[in-house]
Amino acid sequence: MKSKAAVLYEYHAPLAVEEIEVLGPQEGEVLVKIAASGVCRTNWRIIQGDYDWCVPPMVLGDEGAGVVEDVGKGVTRVKPGDHVVLSWIPYCGNCYYCDRGITNLCENPHMMTSSRFRKGNEVLNHLAGLSTFSEYTVAPEEGVIPIRSDAPLDKAALVGCGVPTGWGAVIKAAKVEPGSSVAVIGVGGVGLNVIQGAVLAGAEKIIAVDIKDNKLEMARQFGATHTINANQEDSVERIRELTDGRGADYAFDVIGTPEVIEKAYASLRPGGTAVMVGWPSEDTEVKVKVGLLFGERKLVGTSLGSIQPGADIPKIINLYMAGKLKLDELITKRFPLDNVNDAMNAMVNGEVARALIEF
Repeated sequence: MKSKAAVLYEYHAPLAVEEIEVLGPQEGEVLVKIAASGVCRTNWRIIQGDYDWCVPPMVLGDEGAGVVEDVGKGVTRVKPGDHVVLSWIPYCGNCYYCDRGITNLCENPHMMTSSRFRKGNEVLNHLAGLSTFSEYTVAPEEGVIPIRSDAPLDKAALVGCGVPTGWGAVIKAAKVEPGSSVAVIGVGGVGLNVIQGAVLAGAEKIIAVDIKDNKLEMARQFGATHTINANQEDSVERIRELTDGRGADYAFDVIGTPEVIEKAYASLRPGGTAVMVGWPSEDTEVKVKVGLLFGERKLVGTSLGSIQPGADIPKIINLYMAGKLKLDELITKRFPLDNVNDAMNAMVNGEVARALIEF
């Protein structure tokens, strides 16, 4: 089958939008017609060559939703016509972590063992078994999550990565308590969902930190009670001022640089918890002052917001349909696939909460 797709052929180069061939699903695989795909910063970092496990040529896109077109042998979770969200953690269901209900830490995720994409005789790699920057894609059954058919697919696309990562970091990883104070450093597409999660958790103070005023304004629209422009004042000191001099109960790094992780940790009160939501390189080193450790401050990481995709993605969709979670407001600009590089630039330049590719 022919499919228009955005392909990375070399690092530090624009994506090429062209027609490729998509082979049919094999055993345990699902062919999905993509309706929409969010533009996640992970794709930009892949283009920059930050992840050595992402090798060109590769079809990018890690956040999408669509309709099942066909299924391979043995697939039972979904059938043709089902509306689905794609998840980049296709858990195996029977490893040490899956047996304990921690599927986001699966030891044997069912990634694509071989590619279903071709350009002439050239094999194009999949991104995390998804590759949602393509009109059609093939994914492992475990990464295809069925959702209710009345949910709009353009909004559901965001529930593949950015929304659950932010929401889950608050609800699942940190388990924020009602009445607490929360600092969120970096309020792009994921940071806004950390703020939404804090609102749903009943946080009393939600302090948004960024260097762009337009993002801080969006943060207020999503529920931030206070905002700090880190270019204009010391964010750590200001967070302490806003929390009676103690520091925040919870702080979330949603950037993924050593400096921001360190600031998040330094922003905590004794006994507080900092959560790394941003995705730094695996060899990133962070310096922590020993004195802060004696205050029993905790620093934890999270993968996909510590959610269990099969259970939590439909739950997040239900929250949206009930009017308790903002998805429409996250979509700042919409682009056709032909303009995917413009969408990427809009994200990098901080012009959008989330850019959406529509097919």
